[in-house]
Amino acid sequence: MQAHPLRLSPGDDVRTAIEDILRQRKLQAAFVVQGIGSLDVAALRFAGAETPTEIRGDLEILTLAGSVSPAGAHLHMSIADARGQVFGGHVARGCTVRTTAELLLVSLAGYVFARELDAKTGFLELVIRGGPEANSAG
Repeated sequence: MQAHPLRLSPGDDVRTAIEDILRQRKLQAAFVVQGIGSLDVAALRFAGAETPTEIRGDLEILTLAGSVSPAGAHLHMSIADARGQVFGGHVARGCTVRTTAELLLVSLAGYVFARELDAKTGFLELVIRGGPEANSAG
């Protein structure tokens, strides 16, 4: 594993920035282990919902985690508004950094992550290839 600490700047889109960093660094498999910071806008898709809900205001990122592959990210985030009300869900594009977002991306050497349609769930799900088992096969 290799750690990649990151700081996102005001106006950055959280999801887009994470996906761009993976491509720029030519990483094939990574996890966002944790993230904190602030947002002006959060676009979260709540459990069972078809589309994201947009939340605006002074928002704090309480948690941010997920897997990232060259095919995209699967991220979850919890946020709190100025009253302390907490929301959480899938991170969609449109989560805009207010002052900063600090996160830890960890890459996994020897692994390749992909997203493929899973017939059981009907969603693009994580497919893990490589790792120690792949190196010892044969």
